[in-house]
Amino acid sequence: MPGPAGADSPDADSLVALDGVTKTYQLGGTVTALDDVSASLDAGSYTAVMGPSGSGKSTLLNLVGGLDTADTGTVRVDGVDLGRVSETRRAEKRGTAIGFVFQTFNLMPRLTAVENVALPLVFDGWPQEKRLDRARDVLDDVGLGDRYDHKPAELSGGQRQRVAIARALAPDPSLLLADEPTGNVDTDTGAAIMRLLAEIHERGNTILLVTHARRIAEHAERIVHVRDGRIERVEAVERRRPYDGDDRDGGGPDARTGTGDGGTEDTDTHDGGDTDGHDGGDTDGAPANDPGAGADGSA
Repeated sequence: MPGPAGADSPDADSLVALDGVTKTYQLGGTVTALDDVSASLDAGSYTAVMGPSGSGKSTLLNLVGGLDTADTGTVRVDGVDLGRVSETRRAEKRGTAIGFVFQTFNLMPRLTAVENVALPLVFDGWPQEKRLDRARDVLDDVGLGDRYDHKPAELSGGQRQRVAIARALAPDPSLLLADEPTGNVDTDTGAAIMRLLAEIHERGNTILLVTHARRIAEHAERIVHVRDGRIERVEAVERRRPYDGDDRDGGGPDARTGTGDGGTEDTDTHDGGDTDGHDGGDTDGAPANDPGAGADGSA
């Protein structure tokens, strides 16, 4: 339930629970990316975190995903306190319970779509035949059953993002994290990506999406507004946006406000280069559920 300043009271029974989380970075001085943040996500929920560049929203995503650890406070995912376990244990959690979708796809260029999707399962110990079967099944689910053997350079931007989503879903995670998932695709493809995320949510997956664009956030059930490292308020979305509008994370008129992304206080023209050093979505490198990123190898 919303508490002071719109923050959620952490719930030990929630799938995700942050309690008094603070994170700072040394970037020519101390930068506070998150300041005493408490929030929780119930299993099966769809939440968007929205704020301008430098607000701390992607830092929050990185902490929930186990890519980084808090200076103070606790971050629990599926009952595990990510700050109190080893990096090996966090990596295991990222590889099985958490799926990541990044704005820039982060696919292995020398691997086919099937091999990219199957790659996280290699490190989860799946036999080759089973992991390739699983990869094909998930590619079928995202509408890429005719692109099994295509490499990323042979795919459109929307198809690459669908491969990235399939890779995130391959281990059957309980939580899907999406950082500006439509930022690098055109309008029609953005709508298709948001439609796919809605279908994934309807199947029971929990989704935490980060965006600076109001029209993207309105696909979720609620919006957590973040500014200057703090949660300003939590908004229930009374009328969720349909899937056939302008669903890019970039510029363009918003059908509800009549303004572009830079024309409202809750949007920003670009989400890269943030002052917290970790709010550009892609600054942490390879996707966490792709432990083999950086070294090509057959799935």
